[in-house]
Amino acid sequence: MIKYIAFYDVNSNEEENRNVPPAAKTKLDYIISTLCSFEKKIEIISPAVTTSKNTFKGKKINLSEKCDLKLFLTFGKNKLVFTKVGTLITKILFMIYLFINVKKDDDVIVYHSLYYMRFIKILRKLKRFNLILEIEEIYSDVLNDEVRKKKEQAFFKCANSYIFPTILLNSEVNVNNKPYVIIHGTYRVEPDYNCRFNDGKTHIVYAGTFDPRKGGAVAAVDAAEFLDENYHIHVIGFGSDIEIKYLKEEIVRVSNKTKCVVSYDGLKHGDEYIRFIQSCDIGLSTQNPDAAFNATSFPSKILSYLSNGLRVVSIRIPAIEGSDVGDKLFYYDEQTPKQIADAILSVDMAQAYDSRSDIVDLSNKFQNELMLMMKDY
Repeated sequence: MIKYIAFYDVNSNEEENRNVPPAAKTKLDYIISTLCSFEKKIEIISPAVTTSKNTFKGKKINLSEKCDLKLFLTFGKNKLVFTKVGTLITKILFMIYLFINVKKDDDVIVYHSLYYMRFIKILRKLKRFNLILEIEEIYSDVLNDEVRKKKEQAFFKCANSYIFPTILLNSEVNVNNKPYVIIHGTYRVEPDYNCRFNDGKTHIVYAGTFDPRKGGAVAAVDAAEFLDENYHIHVIGFGSDIEIKYLKEEIVRVSNKTKCVVSYDGLKHGDEYIRFIQSCDIGLSTQNPDAAFNATSFPSKILSYLSNGLRVVSIRIPAIEGSDVGDKLFYYDEQTPKQIADAILSVDMAQAYDSRSDIVDLSNKFQNELMLMMKDY
């Protein structure tokens, strides 16, 4: 059996509002659909907790004939102390379930998270299952924490094989040359809903985190200062209350200096997210090129844009330019509003463009490589 451990939920359960990063979910959806084409049954085990004030029971959701999703009891976020206790209870239930249900002959795919890293390492020693680590980034690089980096590196060595977003991350993590596959993001081509704004403007979207360490959302907003009334920049995604407040203030500040329309359009999920993305023309992958984690990670939003037919403007860094889609993007070299705007202006919307066919080729390649890697164990 394949067990897939990750923060995950399905759209049909959205009333529970469990904490699942949208970009990660999109990629997980795709990998799960790929695994469903294999012979083994799949169980997704998710420790995601609710962000609402309501309490929800644990349950198992049948997603298909071969795939189930296990969720755990989660308590509503009312008071700080109670919230911390509730989160701890959910984590304990999650760990007990894994200890009881994970078997030696299971293939266990773990989406890397500091939340359960230590427990997975212990469980691997006890159960000796086949561990496939899906590593999107080295979190200690994001946090700039050398002590935690040593712990992460020790954990990485426990794996039998890996799933990486870039070949550069493989070079840094996979020091013993174990089997691995590369998947930059979702390779699922979305159906064309034909839902453009059609107001004569070129619509640009930044979709993702508002975390200032990543630097993407505010950079996207600031580029509007160098665009005219023919452009509209949309920002969708997630962040803390403070990050959202700062973003809105920055939008007001920049809007007073430009005729380009800038809007914060909230957080979107599922079909609403797909339709909104497809209503735009250009996707932005703006991020701080000097941050250590950007040397090896790949922004999953790039694949999300491409799978929905958008052109993509990105910072030029080796992890992106050297990827399988590197020659399909429009680049800027410095994280300045003027350079980002110039890259946007360089996009010729009249030129023939078909990113979807490239994604189909990548999907076939990934499916074959993952199947071969898992057969080796």
